[in-house]
Amino acid sequence: MAKRSNMAEIIVVLCTVPDVDTGAKIARTLVDEKLCACVNLVAGLRSIYRWEGKVTEDAEALCIIKSTRSAFEALRARISALHPYQVPEVIALPVVEGNRPYLEWVIDSVSS
Repeated sequence: MAKRSNMAEIIVVLCTVPDVDTGAKIARTLVDEKLCACVNLVAGLRSIYRWEGKVTEDAEALCIIKSTRSAFEALRARISALHPYQVPEVIALPVVEGNRPYLEWVIDSVSS
């Protein structure tokens, strides 16, 4: 199991996708390849953003990915390879605190 010093290793990665089916395909690959422990898919997201000089509004889904800092570069590269967008959102946020058994499970589930 993970030691306390490893808790800073855990990250949450946000990635928008065009729909839940696309998100599920990406999620299954990431989990199968042990690049993350878990992916939550949130449907019904509405994104408003500037792209190619125009304000755009699209329906999307959000992938909330639990992984580790040491796996991030491989995770980012895999998402970029699988993702249909030209510039996919891949944003990593540090986990400051959490349920210790869950955080240990995340670390134990990811190959680094």
